[in-house]
Amino acid sequence: MLSPDYPVETERLLLRPFHRDDLGDFHAYHSRADVVRYLFQEVHGLEQARVALERNIGRAALTEEGQRLILAVATRQDGQLVGEIHLEWLSRKHRQGEIGFIFNPEYQGRGFASEAAWAVLGLGFEDLGLHRIVGHCDARNHPSARLMERLGMRREAHLVHHRIFKGEWDEEFVYAILEREWRER
Repeated sequence: MLSPDYPVETERLLLRPFHRDDLGDFHAYHSRADVVRYLFQEVHGLEQARVALERNIGRAALTEEGQRLILAVATRQDGQLVGEIHLEWLSRKHRQGEIGFIFNPEYQGRGFASEAAWAVLGLGFEDLGLHRIVGHCDARNHPSARLMERLGMRREAHLVHHRIFKGEWDEEFVYAILEREWRER
């Protein structure tokens, strides 16, 4: 089980549950074609963003496998929402999880995603007791692939033409890191 004391603080960030006041900033990046290009969603209008945000509200604990923790990532300096990060509990028996992230391009290139992801890996390994955490990204999504590599995740698979995604065959990278590898970093 994982129920962090919020906010989870890093040097520059606050990771916290979403709340309704996040709608404007949440919509700002979910309404961008360059953000949703590699996501299983289309560009969100304001009402679609409201519905998506409502689904994220309250997903702040993991009590059983199959659940997903979804956290807002905000700056400590001014509380600005810069993105979101999730940790899914894939298997209790095999101690497996999955990490994912979506960040507003206006805040990319500042190390926020790395800082937030490192903290969430810590939640998964230290607090939830996971043995292995995976991450997936479209092979064309170079920033996501580079982020996982910076985190010390190794590319374990390159799936070629494994599904039709948004009208075309896609390719996917699968990354993973073990608890001992994370601790060694």
